[in-house]
Amino acid sequence: ASAPSVALQYGLYSSFMGCFVYCFLGTAKDVTLGPTAIMSLLVSSYAFHQPVYAVLLAFLSGCVQLAMGLLRLGFLLDFISCPVIKGFTSAASITISFNQIKNILGLQGIPRQFFLQVYETLRRIGETRAGDAVLGLSCLATLAGLRAMKSHLPQAAPAEPVAVRISYLIVWISATARNALVVLFAGLVAYSFQVRGSQPFRLTGSIPQGLPAFRPPRFSLAAPNGTVPFHSMVQDMGVGLAVVPLMGLLESVAIAKAFASQSGYRIDPDQELLALGVANVLGSFVSSYPITGSFGRTAVNAQSGVCTPAGGLVTGALVLLSLAYLTSLFSYIPKAALAAVIISAVVPMFDAGIFRTLWRVKRLDLVPLCVTFLLCFWEVQYGIVAGVLVSGVLLLYSIARPPIKVSEGAVLLVQPGSSLHFPAVEHLRDSVCSRALAASPARSVVLDCSHVSSIDYTALLGLAELLQELRRHGLSLAFCGLQDPVLQVLLSADLEGFQHFRSWEEAEHCRGAEPGGSGAEPLTSTAEST
Repeated sequence: ASAPSVALQYGLYSSFMGCFVYCFLGTAKDVTLGPTAIMSLLVSSYAFHQPVYAVLLAFLSGCVQLAMGLLRLGFLLDFISCPVIKGFTSAASITISFNQIKNILGLQGIPRQFFLQVYETLRRIGETRAGDAVLGLSCLATLAGLRAMKSHLPQAAPAEPVAVRISYLIVWISATARNALVVLFAGLVAYSFQVRGSQPFRLTGSIPQGLPAFRPPRFSLAAPNGTVPFHSMVQDMGVGLAVVPLMGLLESVAIAKAFASQSGYRIDPDQELLALGVANVLGSFVSSYPITGSFGRTAVNAQSGVCTPAGGLVTGALVLLSLAYLTSLFSYIPKAALAAVIISAVVPMFDAGIFRTLWRVKRLDLVPLCVTFLLCFWEVQYGIVAGVLVSGVLLLYSIARPPIKVSEGAVLLVQPGSSLHFPAVEHLRDSVCSRALAASPARSVVLDCSHVSSIDYTALLGLAELLQELRRHGLSLAFCGLQDPVLQVLLSADLEGFQHFRSWEEAEHCRGAEPGGSGAEPLTSTAEST
């Protein structure tokens, strides 16, 4: 975990409460809540590198997320489309993997920003430490081999000899627990070198031992010139009180949706908001800074074969056990081995086929996909937000420019392909007038609303103006196929000259009967629908 410029142990303090809470409130089996690099950087910007601010920010962020969940605002997260999620996960798999290359090669002082990271890594590749590179590549090869072994392992039949079934069980356990086995083996290798007085690997380093005290976050801060009160701390954090909780839930839900789509289950956005909010509020009582869904740890969870959110109990318990008794052993874990585990977990998340699929299915969806994918190399949060905005613009465009089918005959039959809302009114008026008035002779219009399920007031005014404009040219506008909600709105508006027919056939029959008057009478705003 990357602590936001505070003591390293705060990263571990932030790593267990989310696991316990999500086990009971979460809806995605793979997701793990904890500290992430993105959240750490955001907290660093708004907490001024002080643990008191960071912990209070966790509490207040949790309150915001909890309120959103209780108000059932999770539907807002449904606007994160599949192309945005695919762009995010594909870019994240690349950035996270490359971020670990420095540990595989044993390099230090590499910048966090992706493009600078690529440049510095390539520039300093000559400084690669042989021990780290050999260990890291060996761990990667071992993990890849064990994963392939598990996917191709045949099922042992009950009739097989006991020795065969035991061998199958050993191989299955080794392949399933491959991440833990690789880290354990690498730690033993590093320890053996340490005993001999040499160390060819870069190690994780020591962490202070002990569990955090359970206490509420501090709502004031002692300063050399007095006490900083709560309202001043809130003012200091400013826009961070909105940015941190919103980015936290965006990242968490995007990760949950990504892994849910792969595993074939659904998530409840409102429940996810509640889980994240409760985790941050309770986490602040154990000195946690704001947490969110962790892509790397979630990928490790998925690759390890976790089947339910109860896996969080095991993760949380192991973190507590480590804090209480095992922190001294962390110093022997090589960074190269941990990097290999992370790379092995996130590489399968890259979906190259989605670009080809969208090219065949709907090329316009490539726009939010590419925007998200490319901007995530700059900053993940910018990529997600930009992708959501682009998807929203495309959605609004489809509302503002619905498909309109025009059939010419004795009258002009106009059929909107979806509901009519205010951005689409001018488009509909232009389509009708340009065809009806340009025809020779000019034609009256029948508006087939069989696909229109709703209409708003601005659209209603636009239809009234269209009706009057056609009447000024000696033409009429009739409606057919109106659904009950739309019909009631039009009737209540008392439009002058409003005519409605149950179907296009009825409208055509009535038009053919004019002016003799033998046809069916159209419904008007003053008549009851029959």
